Amino acid sequence: MRIWVDADACPGVIKELLFRAAVRRQVRVTLVANMSLVTPPSKWIDSVCVPSGMNVADRRIVEWVTPGDLVITADIPLAADVVAKGGQALDPRGILYTNDNVGARLASRNLLDELRGGGAITGGPPNFSAKDRQAFANQLDRWLTKAVG
Repeated sequence: MRIWVDADACPGVIKELLFRAAVRRQVRVTLVANMSLVTPPSKWIDSVCVPSGMNVADRRIVEWVTPGDLVITADIPLAADVVAKGGQALDPRGILYTNDNVGARLASRNLLDELRGGGAITGGPPNFSAKDRQAFANQLDRWLTKAVG
């Protein structure tokens, strides 16, 4: 079991939470990005630099993920691909994507994307907040307790 991080856009505070959890729970955390990343020295934490390009990191994560793994991502299409391979995905705002909810989330995302493209909706999600950080920490702790014990 491993935690994969779609690290290009992952907030720093989320990475820090993951680093602490990796050491405390002895779970491998791998950051995947198209740039070199600095990680704390630990046998539980590493990073992989992939070539630049559209969705290269996402495709690599889907290639490597195995059933039981967790992927940290705000990318709902990536989350859907991960769930299809037997993994789970956790949004940095604390939403856990599973077989039960990822289809509906993907449909909503696609609808909103169309509305934004047509100019019916402008703007994006609200700024990342302390409440989001806490929701993520709570969901991560629940997932780790279930997965690792």
